[in-house]
Amino acid sequence: MRIYKNIFKNNEFIVINKPAGLLTHGAPHIDEKTLAEALLEDYPKLINIGEDRGRPGIMHRLDKLASGLLVIARTQDSFDNLKAQFKKRTIKKYYKALVYGKIEKDADEISFPIKRSAQGYKMAALPETVNGKKNITGRQAITEFEIIKKFINYTFLDVKIITGRTHQIRVHMCAYGHPVVGDDLYSTKKTRIKNKKLNLGRLFLHAYSLEFIDLKGKRQKFEVELPEELTNFLKIVK
Repeated sequence: MRIYKNIFKNNEFIVINKPAGLLTHGAPHIDEKTLAEALLEDYPKLINIGEDRGRPGIMHRLDKLASGLLVIARTQDSFDNLKAQFKKRTIKKYYKALVYGKIEKDADEISFPIKRSAQGYKMAALPETVNGKKNITGRQAITEFEIIKKFINYTFLDVKIITGRTHQIRVHMCAYGHPVVGDDLYSTKKTRIKNKKLNLGRLFLHAYSLEFIDLKGKRQKFEVELPEELTNFLKIVK
């Protein structure tokens, strides 16, 4: 039985829906089945695609506890084509996220630079300016959001990332003062207590839309619905 869902496939690429709880790819210290391993079982020729055999054809990643769309290149030409679009930031990636607190603005852009924190296992958002000048420390990161719905204690967001930094949405929303529901890493003591009580068991973060240009120059767009557990969760929050 497949541990991921195929949304579309042709000779050029595969678009899959990754469930929460599945790692995109492994690392030396990880001893659990990953999406990369599952893909190789279904498509052995992917081993020769890309620049890293540990990430066969995989163009981008989603955090283990997040879900949603990923595109996998099936040929080196496709890999190179998609890589160029990621580099130029022309690929469009949209997410739905539930965050703690009520955000008053209907839309906003978050552009705190991001760098790896002193702890090493997480990222940190930095001030945009230092002594009145643009902060050149860290890597540029841009997250845009629009509000889908305001609850009393939560806000449901449509999020677009312009850059693709590690944990970008989670880091930015926490620095913005509204951590993602279910996130214990980028959080406050108060939201960690709430996460435990809610017992969602995952991040309320889902990559629902993905757009890119294929090798024929045609724009490809894919969308998936929220997973059932997130849809049901929205029905009970206040």
